[in-house]
Amino acid sequence: MVFVFDTVTKLEIATAVFYIVVILIAVGMFRRRGVIQLAIACIVLTLFSAALTRSGSYEAGLINSGISIAAIAITTWLALRMIAAEAAAHEARAQLIRIARVNSLGELAASIAHEVNQPLSAIAASGDACKRWLAADPPNVARALLAAGRIVDDANRAGKIVARVRENMSGDAAEKRDVSLSDVVTESMALAQSEIDRSGVTVRLDLTEPLPSIQGDPIQLQQVLGNLILNAIEAMTDQPVSRRMLDLRTWADNDTAWLCVKDAGSGVNEDNLPFLFDAFWTTKKGGTGMGLAICRTIVEAHNGTIFAKRSEPIGLEIHLGLPTGVVS
Repeated sequence: MVFVFDTVTKLEIATAVFYIVVILIAVGMFRRRGVIQLAIACIVLTLFSAALTRSGSYEAGLINSGISIAAIAITTWLALRMIAAEAAAHEARAQLIRIARVNSLGELAASIAHEVNQPLSAIAASGDACKRWLAADPPNVARALLAAGRIVDDANRAGKIVARVRENMSGDAAEKRDVSLSDVVTESMALAQSEIDRSGVTVRLDLTEPLPSIQGDPIQLQQVLGNLILNAIEAMTDQPVSRRMLDLRTWADNDTAWLCVKDAGSGVNEDNLPFLFDAFWTTKKGGTGMGLAICRTIVEAHNGTIFAKRSEPIGLEIHLGLPTGVVS
């Protein structure tokens, strides 16, 4: 359109300067190389249009063409600076998230090591004592049984410590209130939009409205959904952009509000599905195995359920169910 108007108008009218609008629109649609190629095309069209235009002053047309080309070049340079700044900001945010994850994992490991060290040391001491009593001649079975009993008690104490640490992984106690699961999806999508756009993922929403309310902590539920969305995006990294589809669906069934997060990644082997929500178990290279474990902890604290199933023909589905009702 700009080329046509630039060609049919006189040389004194610098219509080609409106190519800067095309450049600015392209910033949100193309990457760096695409913006540069489009700018070159705009400059070529400006020169070609000037050559085709027969009406008007040649000197004025030459000046206007130079002004238009300069405007296109300056706009392109500013657009590329904008793209570079956005990329740097995104990388900084990603780096902060990675540091936070590493720090959280380090704190968790230190907490577990500190808490479990005493019962493990007691188990080792009781085990040595049990071996000595059984190695005696004759074996002192009564003393050995007492030592074995202490081993069982200390093992149970260690298990309770690990369970308590796991409960604390999600942060503070949930402050439950009336909330819509569909609203949680909408808010979580807004928080993850930059990562979705950067990864070229197409999102398809199928949210039931109105959906019965649930009793929950919106912040913790957003943490769950944020983990599920990021996992789904990472699972589709190896797929072509055209196949990176993320489906989120909500519906109600009896006294439960359901959410399904479905990706189009390579999926998980059927034999590995039972371990998917176990802490420190992961199928991702360099993964920590904590994301889905935290999700399960939060969902169970809300009296809900979460499970995974393979999707056909490809991908993985995470189903999350939470009981509906009003806050008492």
